[in-house]
Amino acid sequence: MIPALIVFAYLAIVLGIGIFAFRKSSGSGEDFFVANRALGQWVFLLSLFGTNMTAFAILGSSGMSYQRGIGVFGLMASSSAIIIPLTLLFIGTRLWGLGKRFGHMTQVQYFRDRWQNSSLGTAIFALTALMLVPYIIIGVMGGGEVMETLSAYQVTSAEGVVTTTSWVSYEAGSALVAAVVMSYVFFGGMRGTAWVNTFQVVLFLGFGAIAVILISAKLGGFTAVMERLSGDPKLAVLLSRERISQPEFFSYLFIPLSAVMFPHMAIMCLTAERVTHFRATVVLYPLCIAAIWLPCVYLGVVAAGLFPGLDAGQANDVIPRLLTQYTEVWVAGLLGAGIMACVMASDSQIMALTTMFTQDIFTHYGGTKRFGDRVQVWTGRAFVIAIAVASWLIAVALHKQEGIFELAIRFAFSGFAALAPVMLAALYWKRSTAAGAWAAVVWVAVAMVAVWWLHEASADLVKALKPGQAVPIFPALGDLLLRGKGGVTVYGFLPVMPMVLGSAVLMVVVSLLTRPPPQATLDRYFPAKDAA
Repeated sequence: MIPALIVFAYLAIVLGIGIFAFRKSSGSGEDFFVANRALGQWVFLLSLFGTNMTAFAILGSSGMSYQRGIGVFGLMASSSAIIIPLTLLFIGTRLWGLGKRFGHMTQVQYFRDRWQNSSLGTAIFALTALMLVPYIIIGVMGGGEVMETLSAYQVTSAEGVVTTTSWVSYEAGSALVAAVVMSYVFFGGMRGTAWVNTFQVVLFLGFGAIAVILISAKLGGFTAVMERLSGDPKLAVLLSRERISQPEFFSYLFIPLSAVMFPHMAIMCLTAERVTHFRATVVLYPLCIAAIWLPCVYLGVVAAGLFPGLDAGQANDVIPRLLTQYTEVWVAGLLGAGIMACVMASDSQIMALTTMFTQDIFTHYGGTKRFGDRVQVWTGRAFVIAIAVASWLIAVALHKQEGIFELAIRFAFSGFAALAPVMLAALYWKRSTAAGAWAAVVWVAVAMVAVWWLHEASADLVKALKPGQAVPIFPALGDLLLRGKGGVTVYGFLPVMPMVLGSAVLMVVVSLLTRPPPQATLDRYFPAKDAA
């Protein structure tokens, strides 16, 4: 119980931070939803990074590395370290400026005002909400798996049969994580979320290096570990890119475009006190990514030699397994708290979805004007409870059925990346129109449904496949649609690539074929230099 008790203590601390933030709040809507746009430079940097580092970063990357090898680092970390800072520089700063000028609290408010189209904003809200829910579920799933694995112990029966059980079940652990996140978001709002994220980032940035040093030492040192891996023909493949095809590798370059389209990232960009706060974030973000992803990918590969035969769902918890079996119990608890700090970044997604619901639905359709600012805040808090409960129920249903990495790529990153052309057009292209945005949004929605249907329809094909293998879903179409263990591909490319390219083409073509925005709107968002 020692590791679990240490994690319980950590959960109590973050809950206390949320309650303290509640006592510092003014009770206004702007304070609850965007922390009065007054986050300091370092809180902004750490909370923005923590917002984007969820269970996907630690549990998902290590689980994927367990199956595919060290090439997973190149799939996401390398491209993200370049593209995400650029999106923050060119999109995040402009969103901040427009939000400061016009009072926007969400990107949907900006889209509605930019193209003077209320129904378009509602459609974007519905689509982004549906795509964000899986990301929230990932955090709840990760919390349950960490608690279950850290509190595991073995029992030997009278007949000598050894079974493994846990003091804290997956269902109880995920419920506890959902309840704690719900509580400090409920009380502290955006300020509480940002403060907790700052505290969590400090913990999990130090987690990776410590875990690698301790576990490697227990196994005879880094050099000995790598020699054992390279000397085993079954494991040596994990030290190469053999299980990752070139089209798939290239496809992942599109995934980081999703970063600033995620509502929690876009809304967090609006909370900075000054635009200069983005400077340190752009410079230090790549270093933070390396500090998280390098040790997680390494530990995932190491685990492949120690725990062979795990499926995609079981591979999510290889790091907690390493901690419980190759470190002291109190060390496992401390490092488990570091993992939990990363896993619980789902607080930002819950806060973002709450902000969108209250601002883009409740307030937009007259709720705040009719009932007042106080009711708006309490409506947001009620929505926090609803999302937390729904996420926990779905997380329990998906236990051991989905790999966190694949779930995130298929239903969260791909859809948000495909909406990036809409954001870029709104911010930088005067000629873009609401009709062009509508076409792109409808394309993304249809593509997401199609990918889901293809994934479900081809589920039986996966059973006989090895990692890296892919077979045609419809043999008559040749290699157009392939199915591998990681999901559906189009000529070997992940669906995100045609989704992004299709969205961009539709945005441009339909905008050019329709009437341009009114001059008054263009003057509002693209003023002359002397006026600016």
